[in-house]
Amino acid sequence: MSPDSRIPGSVRSAAEINEHIRALWLRAGGTLSAQERSEYELLVVEWAAAIRDQIIEAA
Repeated sequence: MSPDSRIPGSVRSAAEINEHIRALWLRAGGTLSAQERSEYELLVVEWAAAIRDQIIEAA
């Protein structure tokens, strides 16, 4: 996939997103509500895109 054909991803780094995920779990006490679960799922998708971008940049 060329850089021009990529869908614009997150401007946050994977590390920053990971910190948000960790904070969410800490706030939730290990059990996510439905709203927290939705937030978690969005963060995981954003994190995966950021990781993918890092791999592409490294290549």
